[in-house]
Amino acid sequence: MNLLEQLKTQTKVVADSGDFESIRRFKPLDSTTNPSLIYAAAQDSKYAYLIDEAVTFANKATSDQSEKLQIAFEKLFIGFGLEILKIVPGRVSIEVDARLSFDTEKSVKKARELIMMFQKAGIGRERILIKLASTWEGIKAAEILAKEGIHCNLTLLFSLPQAVACAQAGVQLISPFVGRVLDWHKKAYPDKAFTPDIEPGVCLVKNIYNYYKKFDYDTEIMCASFRNTGEILELSGCDLMTIAPSLLNELESAEGTLSQKLIPDQAKVSDIKKMELDEKKFRWLMNEDAMATEKMAEGIRKFTEDILKLEGMLLKKLNS
Repeated sequence: MNLLEQLKTQTKVVADSGDFESIRRFKPLDSTTNPSLIYAAAQDSKYAYLIDEAVTFANKATSDQSEKLQIAFEKLFIGFGLEILKIVPGRVSIEVDARLSFDTEKSVKKARELIMMFQKAGIGRERILIKLASTWEGIKAAEILAKEGIHCNLTLLFSLPQAVACAQAGVQLISPFVGRVLDWHKKAYPDKAFTPDIEPGVCLVKNIYNYYKKFDYDTEIMCASFRNTGEILELSGCDLMTIAPSLLNELESAEGTLSQKLIPDQAKVSDIKKMELDEKKFRWLMNEDAMATEKMAEGIRKFTEDILKLEGMLLKKLNS
């Protein structure tokens, strides 16, 4: 077996893409999207029909221009999600507007609306993961939604306190961003060499994995944002991995033996101490972690930029 085939025996592989052909090729169990991936895919002419469908739907739904834009935007995300669900047997992650990252009430409202739209299209909530940023407000929104049977994927996660708060809240799944952690450290320490086994993002995921397995948390760990296949191989055995098509291709082309690195029984005997978090402690620990604070804020800004680009694309269509 090639490395990708071996990885699939140890970890659930998820496609980190909005491109349907890539998803079909690599046959992942789940798929995840975000505004940046949808914006990139939406610029490809082969997906123009989804934009046209969203615009037509919005024009029929209302005459109010601002409402049209919001309806078209959500319909576009739902459209991509529905197409992906025709390909993958499992779940798709759909992101709540990043501009709601610090508003629990509005995040909950938007998540319910997205679930309702999928249900109207015949898709049950068990196949949808609502993506929320791992702010305190996002985690609290996920806690409320979990009690309603709405599963969430807490994204832009860069620290153990974020992961612990998610587990305490009963969140379904978290997405620690391996590569973006490395990006920060390479910028902060340009003279330091980082091999995959000691990369700070890899170490973060290992710490979260050991914590969750030691204390029997059910929250799934889906590591994301990889920069190289070495990171992936170092985290084999993690619950899930969401991997970009370029790296899936590298793994598929590589031969060798893949040994499982993350093992529940080993996590059980780790000496990690249990952490109890309230809002004050969470905010303090985040404040003390410059990398986690900066990368989460940067991620929210980046997703917002791509949301605005998508809205601009849709607005042109709505006005034409």
